[in-house]
Amino acid sequence: QVQLVESGGGLVQPGGSLRLSCAASGSIFRYDMAWYRQAPGRQRELVAEHNYLASIIYEARYVYSVKGRFTISRDNAKNTVYLQMDSLKPEDTAVYYCNRQPPQSDFWGQGTQVTVSS
Repeated sequence: QVQLVESGGGLVQPGGSLRLSCAASGSIFRYDMAWYRQAPGRQRELVAEHNYLASIIYEARYVYSVKGRFTISRDNAKNTVYLQMDSLKPEDTAVYYCNRQPPQSDFWGQGTQVTVSS
């Protein structure tokens, strides 16, 4: 069973950037992977997904609120999924998690806190 560990969160000012990492304990080559977030008092939501199509071809998809600001990618040699977050807004404040898409209950990690505030 693959375990996922998120890192890279922190406190950043509005307009700033962060890069989140999700390190997997095993191969994720053919997995559809995604980043999710949960803000205080709100349900966890899908933010971005990186879906396996064929060979080394993947498709990235984003929720409307982050499109053009966030970029999801992966490095299969490192079994790691990334989320580059630019032009951050206070409403991006949340705990960010990675998981498969659709999410698997046994794959949830501890998440990484992202706080956007001046």
